[in-house]
Amino acid sequence: MEGVAALGEFLRTCRTGMSPAAAGITEAPSGRRVRGLRREEVAQLAGVSVDYYTRLEQGRHTSPSDSVIDALSRVFQLDAAARAHLADLARPPRHRPDPLPPQRVRPAMQQLIASMTDHPAFIVGRRTDVLASNALARALLTDWTRLPPRHRNYTRWVFLDPQAREVFLDWPAVAADVVGTLRFYAGRHPDDPRLAELVGELTIKSADFRTWWNAHQVHERTHGTKHMTHPAVGPITLRYEALSLPGDPDQTLFLYTTDPGSRSADNLRLLALMAVPSVAGSSDRLERG
Repeated sequence: MEGVAALGEFLRTCRTGMSPAAAGITEAPSGRRVRGLRREEVAQLAGVSVDYYTRLEQGRHTSPSDSVIDALSRVFQLDAAARAHLADLARPPRHRPDPLPPQRVRPAMQQLIASMTDHPAFIVGRRTDVLASNALARALLTDWTRLPPRHRNYTRWVFLDPQAREVFLDWPAVAADVVGTLRFYAGRHPDDPRLAELVGELTIKSADFRTWWNAHQVHERTHGTKHMTHPAVGPITLRYEALSLPGDPDQTLFLYTTDPGSRSADNLRLLALMAVPSVAGSSDRLERG
């Protein structure tokens, strides 16, 4: 899926999407017949030869130095996540001898998120697989425990479950970001067959996913705001924090909170009163490959 062509595809997307004016190039509109920047312009701005940059785009050279990565990141005005993605794509190909081991959430983390009865919390693993969630997260989003193991994936739910489009009031922004997150993971783990399987399924079944995936945008979730609604309690605006778990590689804890005293806080509290007592103290325990 990623292979030697991925670096070239990413560079071409950056080049054609880059405004000449933003790059500091002034030219009469009638004098430009290509979208974005020309290869020779990128090469000049990055301080490399046109032949070298052309070979990068064509996949004939796949291991640029850190200085070249920094120069291209500057030319394309990449943010930290996109710069890291470019560096991932530029790494020499790796061949994993064994499949990735199944992911498990430690019992202590299970107990921790189960104890958070006032805040939705869930743990996401490789390729956005949902590994664990508390009762309030399942009430707010979906009950992952009722899905087949292969379907317990956040990206898959966002694109293939119609309920997700109703839950997120800003669904297009949420969906585009999650595709960017999956693209970021793809650059870091290009040899993950389960990821290739997921991308293939979503590409076939969702035109929206196909459009955003082909755009090669990269997103790393750290914190932000979600605008949601629930049929039982109404609109809820939540702030989220994405916390990497240092002792558990490729696992991220997502914690949702609301502003104290807000209508969203009241609505979330009502949802907790409705949802949590029926499964008091419970948290699903999943295992994913």
